[in-house]
Parts: sequence; C-alpha cells; structure tokens
Amino acid sequence: MDLELIASDIERQDGLRDPTSVDLEALDAYSRTVIGAEERVGPAVVSVGVARQAPERWRRRGLPELRGGGSGVVIAPDGYVLTNSHVVRAGQKIDVTLQDGRAHEGRILGDDPHSDLALVQIPESGLPTAELGDSSTLRVGQLVIAIGNPLGFQASVTAGVISALGRTLRADTGRLIENVIQTDASLNPGNSGGPLVDSVGRVVGVNTAIIAGSQGICFAIPSNTAKWVVSQLLQHGRVRRAYLGVSGQVASVDRRAVFSHQLPNSTGVVVTEVHAGTAAATAGIAPRDIIVQIDDEPIASPDALQRFLGHHTIGGTLTVHVLRGRERLALEARPSELPDGR
Repeated sequence: MDLELIASDIERQDGLRDPTSVDLEALDAYSRTVIGAEERVGPAVVSVGVARQAPERWRRRGLPELRGGGSGVVIAPDGYVLTNSHVVRAGQKIDVTLQDGRAHEGRILGDDPHSDLALVQIPESGLPTAELGDSSTLRVGQLVIAIGNPLGFQASVTAGVISALGRTLRADTGRLIENVIQTDASLNPGNSGGPLVDSVGRVVGVNTAIIAGSQGICFAIPSNTAKWVVSQLLQHGRVRRAYLGVSGQVASVDRRAVFSHQLPNSTGVVVTEVHAGTAAATAGIAPRDIIVQIDDEPIASPDALQRFLGHHTIGGTLTVHVLRGRERLALEARPSELPDGR
C-alpha cells in the first residue's frame, strides 16, 4: 500500500511538473527568437533627429529651433538609411546616431511622401545592415519584432503578431498606401521609420503610424513597397508614377447603364476637371464623363483609379472606358509622370 501511495505521489508530481517544463521551454524558445532577431537587426537601427528653424514668434520667446525625431534602419553598408518621409521631410538639419554612439549629419537622397518613405545617406562605410525581406509571404498571427527609439529611448524592442494584412493607409498627401501591415507590437512616437522584423531577422515592414487613443493598433509599410521605392529613389531621386490628368469623385451609375453595358460595378469616377495638356485632355476625356474601366480593370472609385495608375508604366498606352450620356466610349491615353505635389 505504501508503495502504491509513493507511486501515485510520483505520478501526481510528474503531472504537475510537465506543464511547467513545457511552458518554460516555450518561453525560452520565444525569448531566443526575439533575442536572435534583435541581435541580427539591432546594430543596423539608428536614431534620426531633425531640427528646423522655429517660427519668428517662437524665436522671440527664446526658442530658436524646433526638434523632432524618429528611427531608421541601415540597408547598405555605405551609409544608406531607410526611414519615414514624415520624420525627415520638414528637417533643415538631420542627425543620424548609430547604435555605438557615433553621430553624423545626414542628407536626403530621396523622399516619397506618397508612400511615407525616405532614403537618407550618412558619410560612413562598413556599417552593419539589415536585409529587406519578402512581405508577400507574411501571415496573420506571425511573430514580428519592432525596433526603434520610442520617446527617445534608444534601441527599444517590442514584440507582437501581425494582426491583419492588406490594410490601406492614407498618406499626408491624400494618396493611399496599399498592403499596409497591421500589428499589435507596441509603437510610440519615435518608432516611426524603424524596422518591423520577422522571427529570423529580416525587415518585413517600416513602422509608420499608430492610432491615437488605441492600444495595439499600429501600422507598417511593407518591405516590398520599400524595395520598389528605394530602387526608384536611387535611380531617379524620386518615385515616378503615372498621371492621367483628371480630378474626379465617386458617382453612381444608372442601373440601366450598368445592365446594358454589363458593368461589374454600380459606381465609377465622374470627371470633375480635366487638366490642360495632360494625357486625359489629349485622349478626349471630358468633364462629366464617368470612368468605369481602364484596360481590363474595373474602376469604381478614385482610389481604384489611383491604384491602377500607380502600377502602370509611364508613357504606356491604356484604354479608358467612359460613359458619356448613354454611350460607352473607349479612349486611348498615354499617361505622363505624376508632377510633384500631386
């Protein structure tokens, strides 16, 4: 009987011990993953400080300049730093501080406010770098790590999961940023421009925004967008996008027109203005025309029109399908490059 009690006691203790050991092993694995990702990418994360002259009324009160800052990540050993456009755009002086404390004045090589990304260079070489991964392979629930300088606390690390994919975020310019990553990894002012990293230390996003007053709703520009923007900035000093030359708004299409022309949507883009000398003007697009399709792509809103043009080759021919009264017209246009400021 005593032996049975002892055996029972051992089984009970083993039963209590097993979950604890499993939890500890899981915790250790999680910790090792986060630590490993930080060790790979952390040395490439930088602090970006900006300063500009204060308005005259503030200078009179003894405040000569306004200061702000964010984060960035070195993506090439010769001093190329990827960050947010909104971090550096208004800066008259940019200071980049490396993890080892060295500080350099940076210069903007290219700035794309439409995607909220910018490329800064500092006079250094042989720097540790981070690899831009493939954001198209991400999955909801996947572990991600955010590294940056929130509220001035250098090299802070937070971890979470991907909460959603394929979000859209409106940039300061009013254009949509597509395929934005939503994460619950904690971000604060100062994290902007820092990397969002996967479990093996590849940068899958550039942290860009939080929703004020919320908890755990943060956004990052996908790394595939960053790759394309960086290549454009290095080649041209700017991002080249196709420009049709119209202003418009969402409009409902008459049900009879939807049926008779077999349209996939009941809305389109009614043209409110055609800018002189543009592809739209040359093609014969007129105010009050309703754009319902371009090539084989249905157009149901100005955002859909913007998305299509964002992927179209500048100067390439496209067919714009418009409703003009009861007629459906197919007009050929050759979009030019989007002017600055639009």
